[in-house]
Amino acid sequence: MADVVELRLDGPVLTVALNRPEQHNALTPELIDRLTAVFHHFTIRQEVRVIVLTGNGRSFCAGADLNYMRAAADFDFEANAADGKAIFDLVQAVNECPKPVIGRVNGAAIGGGVGLVSACDIVVAVKRATFALSEVRLGIVPAVISPFVLAKIGMGNGRELFLTGERFDAYKAQQIGLVQHVAAEDDLDTAVAERIQQLLQAAPGAQAAAKELIRTVAHRPPSDVRDFTANLIAQRRASDEGREGMSAFLEKREPDWR
Repeated sequence: MADVVELRLDGPVLTVALNRPEQHNALTPELIDRLTAVFHHFTIRQEVRVIVLTGNGRSFCAGADLNYMRAAADFDFEANAADGKAIFDLVQAVNECPKPVIGRVNGAAIGGGVGLVSACDIVVAVKRATFALSEVRLGIVPAVISPFVLAKIGMGNGRELFLTGERFDAYKAQQIGLVQHVAAEDDLDTAVAERIQQLLQAAPGAQAAAKELIRTVAHRPPSDVRDFTANLIAQRRASDEGREGMSAFLEKREPDWR
């Protein structure tokens, strides 16, 4: 039986593809556990510089598997809470991955699929992609993905989309900050490749530090992060990458991470 997550390593780029195409890559406990494990494992793999998260088939991720959701209605409170925590842990694993994560949104992203999109650093969506936080139309709410989604699209957009559950297109997703780039079907991989090449110009340790920097300082008063930011720049200047980057610039050569 095919793995519910397909991995493809091409040099320093790891493509992680949700692999339930006939079910529109809907999330099941098995898929959630496997995807979480993949992101935890490749966090420490130094040969991997960039991770591309996508879906096989015509959809990116249709959210929770409806057959599983139907069964979950009969779970007790503790089982449902544990299920929610597993989804939270998955999105957090993507969000906190020290590697740059590109979302290659090849089709519909619904519910938990929007949560995964929100956790990516850069998102390239195909023009035909549709998005929805449709939970309220099923009588539930996008609870465990909400911290990640609101951090990406803001409270104003969240108030409308959480409450209506309406579908919106790739250009609306770009307008609200969920998506950075929109590409035609035939240009999707080219657009992703362009982002990969830009990311590979930067130092991997500095990128990991930059991701930690963003998570730490966002939405906090400058006075609260004065020491953190000063210590971070001091560490980076004295690091091997910092020294190599400055030397390469002054000597008009490529740094050793390229």
